[in-house]
Amino acid sequence: MNMHISNALLLPVVFLCGAAAAFAQASAPVIRETTEPKGWVIETKSSSYRLLVTDKGEVFPAFYGNKAGASSTTRNDAWQQSIMEIPVRGAYPNKTPALEVIFSGRVRDLDLQFVSGNILEIENRPALVITQRDRFYPLQVVSYIRVLPEYDILEKWIELKNTGEKESILIENARSGSIVLPRNAYELTHLAGTWGNEFQVQRAALTPGVKTLEAADFKSFETPPWFLIRPRGQHDKFSGPGWFGTIQYSGNWRMDMNTRYGGGVQVVAGINFWDTHWNLEPGKTFVTPKFVIGYTGRGDEGAAQSLSRYIRKEVLPASHREKLRPVLYNSWYATKFNIRMDQQLALAKIAAEIGVEMFVMDDGWFKGRVNDRAGLGDWTVDKKKFPDGLAPLIRQVNELGMDFGIWIEPEMVNPDSDLYRRHPDWVFHFPNRARHESRNQLMLNLAREDVFQYLLKCYTSLLSENNIKFIKWDHNRALSEPGWPDAPAEMQREARIRHIDNLYRLIDTLRKRFPDVWFEDCSSGGGRPDIGMLARMDQVWVSDNTAPKDRLYIQHGFLSAWPANTMVAWTTDHMQNTSLEFTFDVMMSGVLGIGNDLSKWGDKEKALAKRKIELYKAIRPLVQQGTACRLISPFEDFRAAVEYVAEDKSEAVVFCYNLADDLAKNRLEGRGDLKLRLQGLDGGARYTIEFCGLAPDKQPRESCTGDFLENIGLRWIVSEAGKSQIIRLRKTE
Repeated sequence: MNMHISNALLLPVVFLCGAAAAFAQASAPVIRETTEPKGWVIETKSSSYRLLVTDKGEVFPAFYGNKAGASSTTRNDAWQQSIMEIPVRGAYPNKTPALEVIFSGRVRDLDLQFVSGNILEIENRPALVITQRDRFYPLQVVSYIRVLPEYDILEKWIELKNTGEKESILIENARSGSIVLPRNAYELTHLAGTWGNEFQVQRAALTPGVKTLEAADFKSFETPPWFLIRPRGQHDKFSGPGWFGTIQYSGNWRMDMNTRYGGGVQVVAGINFWDTHWNLEPGKTFVTPKFVIGYTGRGDEGAAQSLSRYIRKEVLPASHREKLRPVLYNSWYATKFNIRMDQQLALAKIAAEIGVEMFVMDDGWFKGRVNDRAGLGDWTVDKKKFPDGLAPLIRQVNELGMDFGIWIEPEMVNPDSDLYRRHPDWVFHFPNRARHESRNQLMLNLAREDVFQYLLKCYTSLLSENNIKFIKWDHNRALSEPGWPDAPAEMQREARIRHIDNLYRLIDTLRKRFPDVWFEDCSSGGGRPDIGMLARMDQVWVSDNTAPKDRLYIQHGFLSAWPANTMVAWTTDHMQNTSLEFTFDVMMSGVLGIGNDLSKWGDKEKALAKRKIELYKAIRPLVQQGTACRLISPFEDFRAAVEYVAEDKSEAVVFCYNLADDLAKNRLEGRGDLKLRLQGLDGGARYTIEFCGLAPDKQPRESCTGDFLENIGLRWIVSEAGKSQIIRLRKTE
C-alpha cells in the first residue's frame, strides 16, 4: 500500500504554446523567461520574483520584493547567497533545507540538477514548473509556482517522484518551498495564544539564528500558521513593504525564519516532519501542500487585505463562496447535554422571532451522550431523547422559517462507547504504553481505511436521512501516542500525514454528496484555523471565549490573515460586565451567531436582539464581502475600530469600541479630541454618514468627502468604557 498527499494539489495542467497562450494576451506576461542571464521573472501587481539558472544547472532565487528591486539584480547578487530555489540537505549546511532524503546505501546528500522549466496553466492561472533531478539517484523534484497577480500572491509546492524500479527513497523532510528576502534588518509579526486567548499579536526582531513557528500535536493554538515580515522600523500600518505567508495544511506544520548575520532572511514552510517520514516507493509520487506567500507595499493592512481577499475569493469552497453566511442560533450554552425535544423547540421559536436563519443543536443528541464521558463514536440518534428520530424536530424548525444544523466530532471517541468496545485498535496508540485521555477522549486513527469508511457511512446516513443544512465539525483534543501498530513497519511513521489526507478526503466526499450543507470548522475554539480546512469549511469557530472585550483582541488578531466571512462570533451570557448591545456590536463585525439562553430573555432583550439582527442583515454584505481595514488596534490603544468597505467604494460600515474611559485618558495624556480616520474610500466623492442608533437631531455630521474622512477624520464620539458605535457611510449620487 502506498499513497500520496492530495490536498487538492493534483491539479489539471494544460501546456501553453508560447505567445499564443491565453494569459500571454495581457499587456505584459505574468511570467517571463530570460536568456541573459538564464531564468524567469514572475510579476504580480506589486512584486517581482526572479529566478536564475547557472551554467552548472543550479536554480537560485535572485530576488523577491518590489519591482524596482528586481531590475537591479545582477548575476553575482543571485549566486553569492548560495541558497537554492529548493534548498536541500547536501553540500554545505548554510541554509535551512526544504528537502531531506535517504537513498539506497544510506546516502543522505541530495544534488539537484536543472532539467527543464515550463510555463503552464494550472486551474486557469499561470504557473512556472521547474523540473530537477538528482545527478545520480532516481529522484525527480518538480517545483511549482502558481501566480495570482491581483492578490500579490504566489503558491508554491513540490512534487517528488521515485523514478527508479527497485529501491525506495526515504523522505525525512519535504517542505513546500522557500523564499529569500533581500538583505536588511527585519521584524516578525505573528500570532500566538492558548485556549480562550487565541490570535494574540506578537512582534519581535529577527536577530541572527532560526525562529520556528510550528504545530506538533494537530493543534495551532500557540502559533497559528501565519507570518508577516517587515523591515525593522517600518511601523506604518497602511504603507511600507512586507512579506507574508501561510501554509495550506491542517496537521503538523512548520515555518522557519533563518536570519543571517549581516542581513537577509530565508523562510521555509511546509509539513512538520518531526517523528514522521514517508517511504517513497518506485514509481510513486509525494506532493506537498501549498506554501502561500505574498508581498505588499501597503503595510500590515495591505498584507491582511491581500491574504483575506485571496482566501475569500480563491480558497473557500466554491459552492458557498459568494453566499452570505446565515445568522445562526446554537443551543449549547442554554442546554448543554440536557437536550429535550420540547426545550429545543421552545428555543427555536424565540430564535425565529428575533430573526435567526439557522437553528443549530450542539453536543448531546446521539446515543449515550449525557455528559462528555460517553457516546463519542456512536453516531446514531439517542432514542431516549428523540424516540421518533430528528425528523419531527427538524420539520418544526423548518416550519418556523429556519434551516437546521447539528454538531459532530468525527475524529474522536470516548472509551465508554460501543465503537471503542468493538474496536479499541482504531485509536492512535503504542503497545505497552498508556493511552492518554484528554476530555475523556482518544483520537481515532483516520489513517486507517476502516475508520474512514465507518465515519463516511455514519455521516452519509445522518445527512441523507435528515434535512440538515449545517454541520459544526469539532476537534477537541490534541494528538498523543501517534502509534499505528497494525501497519507495516515502513508505514507506521506515516500515520500523521495519512490521517490528514483521509480527513480531507472525508470532508471532500461529504461535501460532494451534500453540496447544500454549510460546514463550520471548530477545534476547541480556534485550534485549527488554517486554509487547508478553509478550502473545505465555510467558516471558523474562532474561540470558546465569547466575552466581548476579550473578543476584540481575538478578532483583531484573526483578521490579520483570515476574512471576516469566516470569523464566527456569538453573543452569549458571558458579557464581561458590558451590555447586550455592546456584545452584539462586537459580534456583528464577523459572522453573527446567538448563543444566549433565550428562555431567560424578556421582551426588552428580544426587541434589542431583533433590532440588531435587522441591522446586521442590512450591513452583512459589507462585513462578509467587503474589504476589512483595522483602523485602531486594541493592542495599541484603549479603543478598537474596524471598517468594511464595498469593493466599488459605494458604501462602508465602521465598528467603534471603547475599552476604557477615553475622556479621563485624554486629560492625562493631553491628546485632545480623538479622531477616527477612515481608509479605502473614494477621495473625491461625498458620503452621507449615519451613526446607527442615534436620533436624527443627534447625528454629528450629515456628509463628508472621502478625502476629509481619510485625512481629517471624524471626531471619536464614544466616551464611556464598554460602549460602542456603528457608523454607516453611503456615497451620494
